[in-house]
Amino acid sequence: MVALNGLLRPAVAAGSIAASLNTSSLNKRAGSISSGCGTTGALSCSSNAKGTCCFEAPGGLILQTQFWDTSPETGPTDSWTIHGLWPDNCDGSFSEDCDPSRDYTGISSLLTAQGASSTLSFMNQFWLNDPDDGSNEELWEHEWTTHGTCYSTLQTSCLPEGSPKGAEAVAFFEQVVTLFKTLPTYEWLTNQGIKPSSSTTHTYSALTAALEAEAGVIPALNCDGSDLDEIYWYFHLRGSVIDGEFEPISAPEKGDCPSSGIKWLPKN
Repeated sequence: MVALNGLLRPAVAAGSIAASLNTSSLNKRAGSISSGCGTTGALSCSSNAKGTCCFEAPGGLILQTQFWDTSPETGPTDSWTIHGLWPDNCDGSFSEDCDPSRDYTGISSLLTAQGASSTLSFMNQFWLNDPDDGSNEELWEHEWTTHGTCYSTLQTSCLPEGSPKGAEAVAFFEQVVTLFKTLPTYEWLTNQGIKPSSSTTHTYSALTAALEAEAGVIPALNCDGSDLDEIYWYFHLRGSVIDGEFEPISAPEKGDCPSSGIKWLPKN
């Protein structure tokens, strides 16, 4: 389990990403659906306005969460892997499982049927479940039903007329992948001389300073004991999750790693 603001979330285990990196702007996605919102409107969490198709609320504090799994290992040895994209409320609280009527199953088939096979291929490399917890499909279904259904800008009423069933979920998965590609955590740490090691320890401030030097913002770091295993990158959103602009921000609070003695263990 991982904790945020005293609330527990299930740590459903989630990468070489360097060859797959695409550092294009954060408002591009793979699919063809348009929200019609543009990116000139209000930024999420800038007001107490209710959520609409073009203003994300109440979940306007968005977290792109990544895992570093070493026991058992998941993903390539030189990449973090995707956990999810969570719409927290602006005060750090959150809602989950917001629309059981859209608890889609068979995510692979849904993506393939709607022309997102390249997204699915990437997910099969970088969005992986802990095999002890279940299949990749189960993780993807969990992330959509638990978090994806809570976005105001991904309601079915926000979709273009004639959109196929599940189009908003396809847009969600495509955007998660697109955003993840702009956040090469492994590359950023190694650029700063920090590499996985079974013996080297780090301070929390040194790790966040290294990441800030690369990303321009400070993430939150979570640990299993003293072992670094999760990172939260925070955003506000202008427009829709479908094709809006994600603005990086520093984490509003520190993660649960200790202040010193942190190990970033290698995947072997």
